[in-house]
Amino acid sequence: MKRLNIAELLQSDNFLQEITINGWVRTFRANRFIALNDGSTLQNIQCVVDFENTEESILKRITTGAAVRITGELVESQGKGQKVEIKVNAITILGDSDPEKYPIQPKKHSFEFLRENAHLRTRTNTFSAVMRLRSSLSYAIHKYFNENGFYYVHTPIITGSDAEGAGEMFRVSSLDNENLPKNDEGKVDYTKDFFGKETNLTVSGQLEAETYAMSLGKVYTFGPTFRAENSNTSRHLSEFWMIEPEVAFMDLAGNMDLAEDFMKFVIGYVLENNQEDLVFLDKRLQDEEKTKPQAERSEMTLIEKLKFVVDNNFKRVSYTEAIDILRNSKPNKKKKFQYLIQEWGADLQSEHERFLVEKHFKCPVILFDYPANIKAFYMRLNEDGKTVRAMDIRFPGICEIVGGAQREERLEVLKEKMAVLGIEEEELWWYLDLRRFGSAVHSGFGLGFERLVMFATGMGNIRDVIPFPRTPQNAEF
Repeated sequence: MKRLNIAELLQSDNFLQEITINGWVRTFRANRFIALNDGSTLQNIQCVVDFENTEESILKRITTGAAVRITGELVESQGKGQKVEIKVNAITILGDSDPEKYPIQPKKHSFEFLRENAHLRTRTNTFSAVMRLRSSLSYAIHKYFNENGFYYVHTPIITGSDAEGAGEMFRVSSLDNENLPKNDEGKVDYTKDFFGKETNLTVSGQLEAETYAMSLGKVYTFGPTFRAENSNTSRHLSEFWMIEPEVAFMDLAGNMDLAEDFMKFVIGYVLENNQEDLVFLDKRLQDEEKTKPQAERSEMTLIEKLKFVVDNNFKRVSYTEAIDILRNSKPNKKKKFQYLIQEWGADLQSEHERFLVEKHFKCPVILFDYPANIKAFYMRLNEDGKTVRAMDIRFPGICEIVGGAQREERLEVLKEKMAVLGIEEEELWWYLDLRRFGSAVHSGFGLGFERLVMFATGMGNIRDVIPFPRTPQNAEF
């Protein structure tokens, strides 16, 4: 006998077939109606129990959260809301649940409470929908790159280099903290450590991905990254996942083409394949928006935002042009911006990005050619000597979602930039070798996966789109 999942059964019209289904009890009413869910869909399937012919000891064990196996006949539903239900012939309790202690009761719970019970929160509709969408987005990412000739590269999690130059890294060490070896200068002697040098958890796989792009042509990474940034905002995690494609012989224009095509594909994929979950999350977001002051409400629903990305060409605007637009905008002139734009070189804030995307251009925006002093050392310096070939993509609501650049392929220029920033050549000798042996134009970008999941689900806190969030003072589960 084939065991189907609930998503398949709810679409079936093969009545009177005998089926077996496993799942968790959401509710049990009147000793007769079990609402069963197995995680394959938002919808529960109703299982109708013949309580007169079912042992009382079994009925007492059918409680919210219990895992059960049900065998019965698939029949046309007598009630409203679904076309099929199961006429139960046999029930097996696979795992009991204490109704007094089970935290995920059939009522509304705060997201803060559910984070404290992250091991069980996917038994709620909101989090099961979010995690199914996360899974679909992950699949779409691999699908896109595979269909476009990219090779998947696993870059190291442990590294001796700081790709971003920010110094916010987690140290990896096997040394005894109670008895640290010291060198002649009285500093920790990392030559005695496991790897013979100071090592950290990676903040990016980009530098290593570049090495493979310069031999395989088109590669991408998709793996965990770590930032020891003591930030407790709704958009920061200490551990998160990054997608980082790198392509040889591709300039900044090609990089922007790739990023736009990629983003449209993955978002289009979930629009096509995750309709049920998107409709549910859209309604959840609309209900949430109603509780906000009118001025803070989004002008677009969740699904409208996703279609906004898929259906519009991305507007490409230089940083310099964007600064001029912002400086002359009404919000800036009337001092409505919290951070007023007064001169070239300012680092753009969310309010500026949202104005450009949602008010001025009314489409996704790619900003490019940023001031060199606010971007990373590996970005190619433009001929003006003050900007680099960087690009960022801005979406409605979420603002920056993709950051990338044409990489600096000229050895001497890269060495000069490293020297200014105090980056030792010996630390990145292998990275410089790419410029010594067959250097060529190459580009890439990074996409924080959780930022993408936030945008696709409408969730307002990044802790709610990753299975087990890691944040300052929190490494539970």
